Amino acid sequence: QITIGVQNAAREVTVDVDQSSDKVAKDVLKALEVGAPIDLVDTKGRRVLVPASAVAYVELGSDEARPGG
Repeated sequence: QITIGVQNAAREVTVDVDQSSDKVAKDVLKALEVGAPIDLVDTKGRRVLVPASAVAYVELGSDEARPGG
C-alpha cells in the first residue's frame, strides 16, 4: 500500500499495489528527480498519476501480507 500526501489537498491518495516497496520507492524517486508524474497501477488495474510538483510526502507500506481473520 502506497500513501501519497498531496500539497494543498485535505486528503491523501492511497493506492494498493502488487509491486514490492523497493520497486515502488525506486520508481517514485526517479519520477521526483526528473519532475515527472508518479505513475502507479493499483491491484484492480486502475492507473493513478500524481504530479511530482504536488507531492508532499510518500509513505510505503510493508511487503508482508497482513493475516486475515
